[in-house]
Amino acid sequence: MKRGAALLFLALAVPTVGTRGQTMPGSPAGGNPAKSAAGRTLTLREAEATALRRNPEITIGKLRALEARQFVREARSALMPQASLSVTAVDANPGSRISAGYLNNPVIYPRAAAGASVSQLITDFGRTQNLLSSSEYQAKAEDQNAVATQQQIILAVDEAFYNTLETKALLRVAEETVKARQLRVDQVQALTNAKLKSDLDLSFSSVDLARARLLLLDSQNNYEASLSVLSAILGYQDRQDIVPEEPAEQVTPPAPDAAPLIQQALQQRPEVKALQEEVTAATKFSKAEHDLWWPSVTAAGAVGLAPVRDDHISSWYGAVGVNINIPVFNGFLFNARAKSADLETELKRKKLQGLQDNVARDVRNTWLDSGKAYERLSVTKQLQKQASQALQLAEARYKLGLGSIVEYSQAELQKTDAELQDTDAHYQYVLSQILLAYQIGLPR
Repeated sequence: MKRGAALLFLALAVPTVGTRGQTMPGSPAGGNPAKSAAGRTLTLREAEATALRRNPEITIGKLRALEARQFVREARSALMPQASLSVTAVDANPGSRISAGYLNNPVIYPRAAAGASVSQLITDFGRTQNLLSSSEYQAKAEDQNAVATQQQIILAVDEAFYNTLETKALLRVAEETVKARQLRVDQVQALTNAKLKSDLDLSFSSVDLARARLLLLDSQNNYEASLSVLSAILGYQDRQDIVPEEPAEQVTPPAPDAAPLIQQALQQRPEVKALQEEVTAATKFSKAEHDLWWPSVTAAGAVGLAPVRDDHISSWYGAVGVNINIPVFNGFLFNARAKSADLETELKRKKLQGLQDNVARDVRNTWLDSGKAYERLSVTKQLQKQASQALQLAEARYKLGLGSIVEYSQAELQKTDAELQDTDAHYQYVLSQILLAYQIGLPR
């Protein structure tokens, strides 16, 4: 799973917003960081809680789980007694019979009566019980799907939150770069006015300052765009004036081996659990469809009164009985239903196998990316240290007249690039750890 994939998951749940590096409608290209600094402070936990409270996907997942529980009650009702009350009034030609359309020949009497009837399934040799078990496992699958939705939203919030922190840190680097290069331009300008430096030195310094200002404009725009994305994921249509608070994250090395992580993911990922429950539900339903060929035994009883009746009818009635229904032939309907259920079960099993393969691949790739990001931390730190030393030497040589403005300018560019690389490396490693935790199903 590539970085930002969870952000796409919320595209249907939140308004469309610009991405990093694009100017947001209604916000200036060079947003004012001071305006954002005046906003309210937002911690990572507060951001996650806000998204879970406001995002409609959470409510949808809960409603689906509640709906699945009602299907369980629906299936269980077949095991319970069925009772009904009836009131009947008939006016008929005395002594008339229904003669056409039936094998029997019942007499119709004028009457007004009321009564109750009760039926109870005695056994259908496991079909109803299998249907109940299938609906129960399907309800468990919906519960896991709701958990998966929650984890996806939390991942999207975390990615947007740390992306905002990264763009904010890069903005600080750009601001410091502009200040440093403005100071150098002022110094070279003074030396040029004193005829101690040439106009070429001033031109090179001015070009570097212009580059720094362009970097600042891009950084400001990226920060504003990241705030807009974060606001949208939190459920707001407008860009919020919030200041994300840097969490106290400890940089720890990744696990030495991916195999335990893969096993953990296969056991904990809610998507895997949900599909496992669906496979079990499909298996139970397939058994229920095969049980259609078994007989069903039902007991029934009825009792009532007929205050208005013909003289041939008793004033009350009551009866009990047992009915055994044995299927013989129905045009191969039951065979087709059983075969269809078997194929659906096999389809679910293959989907589960494919999901498990994909989870193992994603965990391994994310683990590799996390290891590379961790190694990059030390490399960028060393790069920043060496770039700072190179800049100090170039500055000293330039002031002594032993080095050129080109050498000095190149050292400054390398120093700025090293700072940007180091800042990016830190947040990329934190994001890789967050994504790895998501891939193995660790709750936050």
